[in-house]
Amino acid sequence: MVILKTVNLSKTYGKGDTQVEALKNASFTVNKGEFVSIVGPSGSGKTTLLNLIGALDTPTTGKVALDGRDVFSMNEEELAVFRRRNIGFVFQAYNLVPELNVEENIMLPLLLDYRKPDRQYIDELLNTLGMWDRRRHLPNQISGGQQQRVAIGRALAARPAMILADEPTGNLDSKNSRDVVDLLKLSVDRFKQTLVMITHNESFACYAQRVLKVEDGIVSQLGGASE
Repeated sequence: MVILKTVNLSKTYGKGDTQVEALKNASFTVNKGEFVSIVGPSGSGKTTLLNLIGALDTPTTGKVALDGRDVFSMNEEELAVFRRRNIGFVFQAYNLVPELNVEENIMLPLLLDYRKPDRQYIDELLNTLGMWDRRRHLPNQISGGQQQRVAIGRALAARPAMILADEPTGNLDSKNSRDVVDLLKLSVDRFKQTLVMITHNESFACYAQRVLKVEDGIVSQLGGASE
């Protein structure tokens, strides 16, 4: 079952001599429960692509359909709600709320949506992430690797249609990086999540079922299952 479909997705910045085609006619699909990694050199258009998929930016041309919905046909308010309920984000910077403890940070997307957290599921996340004993700690009381675990938990909390991870290991040492990628892969296997991850690390890219490459704004498939 296709959960994500992009059709001729393009993004152009600037005009005239300063015009930059950051993304050029990207068309591909991602199936429900699939782990796809995106690789490419710096400035190739990887983050632009992820921002468009996640509706953090609007395309110059083209379409994005997520879970059967035409993302850019919604108004701003509808899109904000849709994004909060259907997309979990994991960034290089952990973006935790410093005044909230580990458990509260994980539950934040649900609380912002006025939904009662599923206590059993939140406890399962805390245990799976190895954060149960630190659930009352504030972000400044835990390590960078632990903060990224919390960010993964926050992305999973609302059981979104898809998780988007943008260089999630960029601020971590090699051991914590492996742990984070292992946890992201576990989220696909245990919680039946769909995951799209940008990484500059080729060995981490190989964790995925399929690898897409972005170069000079053009998306191509490197390997794995065919679309």
